[in-house]
Amino acid sequence: MLEEQFEKLNMTEKEQFRRMVNKLLAHSYLLSRSYDFTDHIARTNPEYLFVERNFELFQEYFSYSAFHLERDNNYGVISLQSEYDENRLRLDKQSTLILYTLRLIYEEEREKLSLSREIFVSVADLVHKMISVGAIRKKPSNLALSSSLRILSHFRLLEKAGGRWEDADTRLLILPTILFVVSNEQITGMHRLLEEGDGNLAGEESESHSEEGEEFSAEDEGK
Repeated sequence: MLEEQFEKLNMTEKEQFRRMVNKLLAHSYLLSRSYDFTDHIARTNPEYLFVERNFELFQEYFSYSAFHLERDNNYGVISLQSEYDENRLRLDKQSTLILYTLRLIYEEEREKLSLSREIFVSVADLVHKMISVGAIRKKPSNLALSSSLRILSHFRLLEKAGGRWEDADTRLLILPTILFVVSNEQITGMHRLLEEGDGNLAGEESESHSEEGEEFSAEDEGK
């Protein structure tokens, strides 16, 4: 029973449980490793270990509200998904294109990895990739680019290694959670659209903000 399991926790653990419930609702994803940009090393995430240790308790708690808590041990990702579409965030078109391009980069770079598991890309290389695959014709405005990257960062899909979001030399750490948001089938579909379209899936810069993009299977904390 949920209540019995919860009462077995000490006071510190109960507070940690409440905090992690709110964190999962706000960000949807939790990773087993957190990257230290100062020491350039990935460390074990104690928050992940706590949720993992009490996984059944968290699962049962969320199930009462039609949320599914899932865990992937291969990639070290815990994800929270809702049964109801009302709780899903719909990204604008430009953010969707950035998300898909980051997924492409992640897939390409993952094949080159040796010892390191971390995949970085500069903002300049991200924009160049978007142009080269035909997603956009020109660099988005700094405000639009920064806004899109902030949204993706909020849902634990990437992290920034210092600097401003819109700066060309700012390095972005692409997180493995991106594999759970954009599937291989969706990537194939994007390639097909680019090949069949006019070489510019996003259209003009002003247009990319007015059109809706993909539905993002992360819980919108504003709902």
